[in-house]
Amino acid sequence: MSLASQLVFLTSIWMALMPDNCAASEIAKSHPQCSSSMKGSRDSKQETRMRKDDSTKAWLLQYEQLLHIEEHDFAMRPGFGRSPVPVGIDVQVESIDSISEVNMDFTMTFYLRHYWKDERLSFPSTTNKSMTFDHRLIKKIWVPDIFFVHSKRSFIHDTTVENIMLRVYPDGNVLFSLRVTVSAMCLMDFSRFPLDTQSCSLELESYAYNEEDLMLYWKQGNRSLNTDDHISLSQFFIEDFSASSGFAFYSSTGWYNRLFINFVLRRHIFFFVLQTYFPAMLMVMLSWVSFWIDQRAVPARVSLGITTVLTMSTIISGMSPSMPQVSYIKAVDVYLWVSSLFVFLSVIEYAAVNYLTTMEEQKHSNKTGKPSGMYNIDRVQAMAFDGCYHDSKTEMDQTSFSLHSEEDSVQERSTGSPSTNSSQIKRRQSLGEDVGRIILENNHVIDTYSRIFFPIVYIIFNLFYWGIYV
Repeated sequence: MSLASQLVFLTSIWMALMPDNCAASEIAKSHPQCSSSMKGSRDSKQETRMRKDDSTKAWLLQYEQLLHIEEHDFAMRPGFGRSPVPVGIDVQVESIDSISEVNMDFTMTFYLRHYWKDERLSFPSTTNKSMTFDHRLIKKIWVPDIFFVHSKRSFIHDTTVENIMLRVYPDGNVLFSLRVTVSAMCLMDFSRFPLDTQSCSLELESYAYNEEDLMLYWKQGNRSLNTDDHISLSQFFIEDFSASSGFAFYSSTGWYNRLFINFVLRRHIFFFVLQTYFPAMLMVMLSWVSFWIDQRAVPARVSLGITTVLTMSTIISGMSPSMPQVSYIKAVDVYLWVSSLFVFLSVIEYAAVNYLTTMEEQKHSNKTGKPSGMYNIDRVQAMAFDGCYHDSKTEMDQTSFSLHSEEDSVQERSTGSPSTNSSQIKRRQSLGEDVGRIILENNHVIDTYSRIFFPIVYIIFNLFYWGIYV
């Protein structure tokens, strides 16, 4: 007995002198029960220290116990084996970020809220107040698996934390809200572009649960879809927002409930009037100026026609990058190509006038046996130099008028009396009549009719165009 007491005393002294690790190893070898008790006390102290350091973990353990999360299998939907669980939806649209005609899609940011009842989450409460949680509880309970049909990209906002809110009521009712941005496909019809109205929709559906397991519906009917008053787009006016529902069938899995967020967009026309329609209209009217230019002023009429044709080509090519490559004709294509046709026909008109004038002069020279005075060498060289036609009669009249003016000035200097105003007026009138006669004689009949025919036809086309598409 005394020997045993001495051994215990020596052991205690050894433990006091040696490091803790060596003491622990020796005790573990000689006294395994003591070692296990010391290890258990150390673990409990460490766990207590961690709980004190991390109050959040202690709070998580509290709500897990309050909501009985560990007692239920939340991989199963509420009421499994019974009637489908009803899940109400409402949406608050924050903004429509963009509409892309080239990609035929739209981007929308909104708040998506889910409502359902899970009796497994009910808890006792004397004040009947709900409990609100963040995204950390989502992974531990059952939530509806809603996805967006025909979506290209989507994400949940995570600044500064994930924008997810979960609210649980004492009777088990659950509100699940998140802020999400979705880019989805929109089948657009551009046959009336840019005088078009587009109808797009965002479709919501459960991915795994068909109508036998989950019933998806709008929480408050049409009032379940709300929009902010400040929503606006640069090229579109939002005419209508509406909510609807339907069903989708898949041959392998059956029928699913589907919800629709529908909105109608009407395009603003003023931008395209300034950038496309008005310049095209000006080019067409500018091409009519050639009908009033002398038919022998070849450089003036040809350069004007080529300039208007090239400008119309530039306007048409400028519309292509902002439009999808569709295989049908758009409204703007009709207007631009008809306007290009008018410009092109004005160039063809002058070619016809020039050709017919040349043929008439050849016939005249063959009949008289003399070369036509309309295209003598001196006048052709002069017109090639300055681009203007020089008529012999007009030049003679101008020469005679200048001679008479010089004679009158000499007479005035010699006699000291001014010439009468009536004689000067008569000479000027006679000169104006001669110039007008020369212009009318040199204008071809095609030019005369074109001055009336082209504007009338273009006005009729505009009346039909704007009457049909507007």
